[in-house]
Amino acid sequence: MQNFKGKKIFLTGHTGFKGSWLTFILHQMGAEVMGYSLAPNTKPSLFEVIHGEDLCHSVIGDLRDTELLHKKMNDFQPDVVFHLAAQPIVRTSYKIPAETFEVNAIGTANVLDGIRQVEKPCVGVMITTDKVYQNNETGQAYKEDDRFGGYDPYSASKACAELVIDSYRKSFFNPTEYDQHHKAIASARAGNVIGGGDWAADRLIPDIVRALSKGEAIQIRNPKAVRPWQHVLEPLSGYILLAQKLMEDPTKYAEGFNFGPNPADTLTVEEMTQMATEIWGEGTLVFPQLTNQPHEAGLLSLDITKAEKVLGWKPRLNARKALDMTLEWYKTYYQKGSSSIMEVMKEQTSEFNFLNNNC
Repeated sequence: MQNFKGKKIFLTGHTGFKGSWLTFILHQMGAEVMGYSLAPNTKPSLFEVIHGEDLCHSVIGDLRDTELLHKKMNDFQPDVVFHLAAQPIVRTSYKIPAETFEVNAIGTANVLDGIRQVEKPCVGVMITTDKVYQNNETGQAYKEDDRFGGYDPYSASKACAELVIDSYRKSFFNPTEYDQHHKAIASARAGNVIGGGDWAADRLIPDIVRALSKGEAIQIRNPKAVRPWQHVLEPLSGYILLAQKLMEDPTKYAEGFNFGPNPADTLTVEEMTQMATEIWGEGTLVFPQLTNQPHEAGLLSLDITKAEKVLGWKPRLNARKALDMTLEWYKTYYQKGSSSIMEVMKEQTSEFNFLNNNC
């Protein structure tokens, strides 16, 4: 895959976990990046650890501030837009449901309106989630044309975002009318992403690492829940490849794509936690009896056949390797400090050949 050297990339959510990794990768590739996001909301934060403000033009702003968002997009005139900014936590969505819908659905529409105003050819990769699918808990792997839905406000808000994306694609960025608007929009859906630098609340790996680093027992909230575990570099390689494909053929790839692990890497929370303690070298698990907990899906998996056949993308890391790389990152951070993190990230990204022609 051709790299993005010299390309102007507008990235929402650049201060978040996935956004910080993507900022780092795009900077390594020689792209000019403008990030638009709220300030980091964890301490520590990956964006601050990697000195993200030195890697991009960083704008601290809210997706709901359309005047600022559209001004920055208009002034920058991007070649590519990656939309990652969101309220991303299921349990948080129960506390602020209306805000979750506003940020995730209306915020997505605001970004798409910004793309409409860009005065040159532009492609957009809009990031949603595996949770956009109506989850019937039957064990099936969901395909791109399966029905959207969502029990919790987060999942439903992301399903709404997919409907917004599809509406804009048909109404304003229709592939059959590309010669008139010169825009192409695709959506990307990924599952439970792990990797170094995630300190968000109510996520499994950050909870495990916080406990292990303090010598505390790991409390497992939902041990039998099954998730498709993948390292953060897996979906990011898919997003980058999808953007490149859109630039090469904007009418062919303006669709939704799943990016997930191989079926063998769909493991339970308990299995992943046990594996983490083996890799770390210590750690104990406890299973607290919790009551009146908000509903969370028990089983989620994605069918990635379309990404494999249409894009030529496939996962490279199994769950064990993904967890090895993740815990290597955290051990380096806690034992050697942030000064050594950039080298670890360079080594880990090098395995994916982001700088070569075969993402």
